[in-house]
Parts: sequence; structure tokens; C-alpha cells
Amino acid sequence: MSVKLTKRIASLLLKRGRNSIRFKPEAVKDAEKALTRDDVRAMIKEGSVFALPMKHNISAYGTALAKKRTQGRKRGQGKRRGTLKARGQLDYKKKIRAQRRVIASLKADKTIDNLMFKKLYLLVKGGTFPNKVTLLNRIRSEGVALDEEKFAKLRHM
Repeated sequence: MSVKLTKRIASLLLKRGRNSIRFKPEAVKDAEKALTRDDVRAMIKEGSVFALPMKHNISAYGTALAKKRTQGRKRGQGKRRGTLKARGQLDYKKKIRAQRRVIASLKADKTIDNLMFKKLYLLVKGGTFPNKVTLLNRIRSEGVALDEEKFAKLRHM
């Protein structure tokens, strides 16, 4: 058998492209015999399969620009595109998934019923709550008893 399979599995395990995967010359025979991910993992662990170091082609101009930007330069009105809300705000997916995790855990431990869950789910989907705390405050105002310990646990979930 060829080493194609081993190379493909190694690229997935090492999270690198197939062209950067290398075998030590004495381990090519073992690489041809490897059939499972565990075999390839073992070969990676012993160092017979490895990935070449990543290249970082950073120009001097780019480095100088980055340095100036950390100092606060080149961030003026003329460089800005998009509204203030569009620039540097919390990612929508991250916010929504966090809120959905909260209501899902409340539903799982039967703190809220299915009807309340559906109502909150749609409110979350509509972007009603800017963060988890406002969602939890809304749940409290709906009459759901959340003690401080549970509130803190859900807030930092």
C-alpha cells in the first residue's frame, strides 16, 4: 500500500496541509502498513511522521504598520469603513450561542417549561438581549425563581 492514506490522516491530525507532512526515511515501511488513526498517532508521537515548520512571510512594511497601529496611529476617520456598531462589536454567533446555551440548560433542568423556552428562543433569535445578564434578568422578571448561585453559574457559563 502507498503512504497516501497515512499522509492524509497525519495532515488531519496535525492540522496542516498534505504537502507539509514528512516521513523519516527509516519509517516509510511502517507508514505504508499504518491503517488506522491510532497507528498514525503513534508514529507522530515517536517522531517518525512530522510536519514542516510553518512559513511566516511578514514584510518589514507590514511590521512597521502593525507597530504604528498599536501606538494608535492610522486609525483615524479616513481609515474607517462601516458604522461604529459594525466595527469591533461582539460576533453575533458567539453571543447567540451563549444565550441559547443558557436557555437550553434551564430547560434541561426543568427550571423553565417548553412554552417559556420557545418564547425566549425567539426573543434571543431576534436579538432582543445584548448579553446573557439581560436575558437572565428577563427570565427572573417572568417569575422564574433563580437563586444567586444559579444566576452566577449561568452568567459564567
